[in-house]
Amino acid sequence: MTHPPPIADTDLRALAAARALLERPSLAARLSSFIGSPLEKGMARLPASWRGKVGALAHDALLKAMDTAARTLHAAPREASPRLHKLLGSVSGAGGGAFGLAGLTVEVPVSTVLIMRAILDIARGEGEDIADPEARLAALAVFALGGNASSDDAAESGYYAVRAALASTVTEAARHFAHRGMSSEGAPVLARLITMVAARYKVQLTQKAAGMLVPGIGAAAGATINLMFMTHFQDVSRGHFTVRRLERQYGHDRVRAAWQGLDAQDARVREATRAFHADTTR
Repeated sequence: MTHPPPIADTDLRALAAARALLERPSLAARLSSFIGSPLEKGMARLPASWRGKVGALAHDALLKAMDTAARTLHAAPREASPRLHKLLGSVSGAGGGAFGLAGLTVEVPVSTVLIMRAILDIARGEGEDIADPEARLAALAVFALGGNASSDDAAESGYYAVRAALASTVTEAARHFAHRGMSSEGAPVLARLITMVAARYKVQLTQKAAGMLVPGIGAAAGATINLMFMTHFQDVSRGHFTVRRLERQYGHDRVRAAWQGLDAQDARVREATRAFHADTTR
């Protein structure tokens, strides 16, 4: 019986780096660190009416973002441009932050398109064909991923569990759009997928809004908070599409087994984490 060749060391290091990105502390934890106090202070200032409509806001923003963002990118492979999207996200956040919650209802759709564009940009850099409906749906799934604790159990119940929960709907949606095209916005399968993703995305939108409402945080913080928001999804995207690139090469089951075999204290993980922090502080 012929055994497949082992996963190359360079690819194991890439997988370790992806895991480090996908296991980063939650967005809420990083926002709390930035503002110097727990997000509960901001949460308490959120009007009940805004909490009620954030789900619809997330749903509509995601629906528009998937097609709009893709139209602004060429499908031809090229290296990602993360700094450009961070700059655009900061500008968008500054505008929205200046008008508080009222500004967020306008800013969220804009920033969601920018985030989707950044996700597709990274996907393209990892070898994805962003003209392929399946790749675009994988980009949509990024809004539901990330922000786990560093323990193995949390990582397993997070990244791969969310992918598994979305898998059948993503596959069904990809099959639908392969036959009817991405313009079928009213497709029930797409509505179902966006509803699933929006349920997780609205949590992060609420955290973002709460960060802007913490007492003592000025309007200028909107740019920084939006930068953190953009960076969060870029990190998740880099991790997710690195895993997908390795799965195309080695197969889903082998990559998942390698993921599970990575010791959180392994030197490769520590090296990847150090390299990641060095890269983000440049």
